[in-house]
Amino acid sequence: RLEEFLKKEVDLKLSTVPDFEERVIDFSEVEQLMNSINVIPAPCAPVINPQAPNAATGTSLRVCWGLFSDDTVECYQLCYKRVSNERHSEEPAEHTLKVRETYCTITDLLPNTQYEFWVSALNASGTSPPSERAVYVTAPSPPTIKSKNIRSCENAALVSWESGDLNPVDSYTVEL
Repeated sequence: RLEEFLKKEVDLKLSTVPDFEERVIDFSEVEQLMNSINVIPAPCAPVINPQAPNAATGTSLRVCWGLFSDDTVECYQLCYKRVSNERHSEEPAEHTLKVRETYCTITDLLPNTQYEFWVSALNASGTSPPSERAVYVTAPSPPTIKSKNIRSCENAALVSWESGDLNPVDSYTVEL
């Protein structure tokens, strides 16, 4: 039956003339929406950890931070500067490092000195706001014993030393 039907010529006439309008459709809003779906958002601000015990030497500090979200992060930007107590001195220089991990050991620092740290997270969409600032302190440099001033007797010894640190040291431990 189908074969017979296909062999027949069908003359189709429409009773009305189709009136088509040429329409120009603006897809810019749709395109913006589609592009925004595929874009990852800029990360949230990281949270910098307070200084951990044993995270400092006289010339280095280990700084750690974290994220409290599932943001996509390509790297972090760690910034720091020395905290200056002098009012009339120039502002200490800011240093910036790019880091892939959530920790970094900063070297070549001054002993017994405070440093202020803050960190931002970066991805293809942009940079997060900076974290809160945290102050870390390097360990004091070891004191120098004044061997010429050492005095001793049967039951006691007098040992004196001097510290090369500019900032005051809280306490010293003397071991025998």
